[in-house]
Amino acid sequence: MIPRTLFNSDHETFRDTVRKFLEAEAVPNNEEWEKQGVVPREIWLKAGEQGFLCPMVKEQYGGIEADFLYSVVINEEISRLGLTGIGWGLHTEIVAPYIQNNGSEFLKEKYLPKMVTGECIGAIAMTEPGAGSDLQGVKTTAVKQGDHYVLNGSKTFITNGQNADIVIVVAKTDPSKGAKGISLFVVDCDSEGFEKGTNLKKVGMKAQDTSELFFQDVKVPAENLLGEEGMGFIYLMKELPQERLGISIGGLAMAESALEQTIQYVKERKAFGKSIADFQNTQFKIAEMHTKLEVARSYVDRCLELHLKKELDIPTAAAGKYYITDLQCEVIDECLQLHGGYGYMWEYPIARMFADSRVQRIYGGTNEIMKTIIAKAVLAD
Repeated sequence: MIPRTLFNSDHETFRDTVRKFLEAEAVPNNEEWEKQGVVPREIWLKAGEQGFLCPMVKEQYGGIEADFLYSVVINEEISRLGLTGIGWGLHTEIVAPYIQNNGSEFLKEKYLPKMVTGECIGAIAMTEPGAGSDLQGVKTTAVKQGDHYVLNGSKTFITNGQNADIVIVVAKTDPSKGAKGISLFVVDCDSEGFEKGTNLKKVGMKAQDTSELFFQDVKVPAENLLGEEGMGFIYLMKELPQERLGISIGGLAMAESALEQTIQYVKERKAFGKSIADFQNTQFKIAEMHTKLEVARSYVDRCLELHLKKELDIPTAAAGKYYITDLQCEVIDECLQLHGGYGYMWEYPIARMFADSRVQRIYGGTNEIMKTIIAKAVLAD
């Protein structure tokens, strides 16, 4: 086994705290959350008390200014336990960094402290019914009128859509300029004209609230413009490597957990008078999955090293996202097969993982888009 060298003793102590918290507060309630289609706000507030939300936020805004590895630990532990309803990753690793890195002092002081405590839950609204991975094709508009913008349009597949208190909205401020006409806005969910649609029913991630959002003549104060007008696409491109790295981290952790559970299962399960683990086919499958995950772990941890030094580029992150999520689905499918009929039963974690993993190849930019990004970089002069 290749040892991991990224984490120090403080990280591992923190990991133990996170794991115990999730095992006590989340695992016993996950089935009920799946029925409700949403994780209750109480768990967000408890997480805030423990310092699990936005640990990278600066101390002046209520955070502990921890390194990114603390967020990685949280991501990995949530994924290992299959708690895909918990939307802390998007809140912590996507929404908060957009505000901290690009927002004015007004926006940072207004929103970040409450995001750290869990009083304010964040979401980001990129995807539209007619524009998925094509961010330049968004139709939502924001028209400047005096001291505010008027926002019109709709978004779909928005994680934390029901729980959200604020949403970073991608909108066109100048449709004639293409990518240079895109801007970002921090929109309060209690704004007049802002409506949350019904909680969407999905194949997997059943405990995660995912919604359509509608904006009809929503007045957004000019000070809620995130950064500069027309710079939205650049901000998106700058933050996407971390988002895609986060998807890789969670996907790999879930696949590793699936294999660990399957190894235990095949040792205990009997067929034809002996353990399933005694069959050569099982041994070969386990060996194949173990090797692929070990190779993948080396790549992801190297990407993490680069990201900590602010050297992770878009094509490298895209390669990780595409490769890891494809591998995640492959490994979990094989693990389910080794569980036999029981693997298809919802009570078994492997069944949930099977359903939850499929969307990983879609959000954060489809894997086909990832291949396009990689190809452009490799073929560039």
